[in-house]
Amino acid sequence: MPTGGSLHLGQSNGAELKIQSIFPAWARILQGYRPFLALEITKECPLRCPGCYAYQEGHLGGEVGLRQLTDLRGKELVDAVLRTVQEYRPLHVSIIGGEPMVRWRELDELLPRLNRMNVEVQLVTSAVIPIPVTWSKLENLHVAVSVDGLPPEHDKRRAPATYARILENIAGHKIITHCTVTRHIPVRDLEEFARFWSARPEVHGVWFSLYTPQQGEDGEQRLSPHERIDVLKELARIRKLFPKIYLPNRVFNAMLHPPERPEDCIFARTTSCLSADFQTPITPCQIGGSPVCSECGCLATAGMTAIGRYKLGGLVRVGDIFGLSERIGRRMARDQGGASRDAATEMD
Repeated sequence: MPTGGSLHLGQSNGAELKIQSIFPAWARILQGYRPFLALEITKECPLRCPGCYAYQEGHLGGEVGLRQLTDLRGKELVDAVLRTVQEYRPLHVSIIGGEPMVRWRELDELLPRLNRMNVEVQLVTSAVIPIPVTWSKLENLHVAVSVDGLPPEHDKRRAPATYARILENIAGHKIITHCTVTRHIPVRDLEEFARFWSARPEVHGVWFSLYTPQQGEDGEQRLSPHERIDVLKELARIRKLFPKIYLPNRVFNAMLHPPERPEDCIFARTTSCLSADFQTPITPCQIGGSPVCSECGCLATAGMTAIGRYKLGGLVRVGDIFGLSERIGRRMARDQGGASRDAATEMD
């Protein structure tokens, strides 16, 4: 399952969000651009993870799913990514899939070029394929490895991306482990999960998201309201034990009370998402389909929501200023002949 978060949230030292980090994004919005970009660079994946939103029916909002798209390879893929980055002008690119490491040869060319362009990149992977050691020298690359609980459950759900293979393939890197908590992961296992990965020298951050269901979904992954509260209570407890867990108070509160509509979600409004053909948009966010926003557990959404609810000088919410800036940016883009790419996924 791809991770719920496509925004690099910084070091997991438990510190509060640095509000000043929003100003570059603010400038992009005023220019009529969305500052964040998520790219499904391939439809291929050797895993068949239960609950993976990328392959759910309706992920792309129609009858065509990710597996039916024509994706790109080789120079064509490299050129498409670079062309898209130049067109959308993001500060941050999240590379997802499918399993993006299926295209590791193309990434081996792309990532250094994006690094030279000073674009922050988060690569979301199952680590089923070895990560080239040379990538560890790329300052703007952040590797997030998806792990579904402790070995017995994870290895069953994510084979061939087993614990043993992950540990082998992340050697020599600094990575973030990201666990999306579903009903399959017992609350009692979360402390042991955090202990195991916090002790690994390769790991500089441990992230948790909660599974975000689709409208009408009543499957085995979805947490009940009671289970959701139990998970959040346990995360609030264990974050004090393991400093590598990223869950400051503002983010925790945003997870407890997520935005109820895409129109209210800063993450959805500031992130453009494209699927593997580089033409099909994913809306309202990278989860796609019709997510139950009131049960959103995406860490990136919570991080941006926390920023949006912060009051500058104790008076004006950042989210209100973002909204005004967004309207100004759209107007400027229209006046300049449609330079902005925001209209492609506009929600209002």
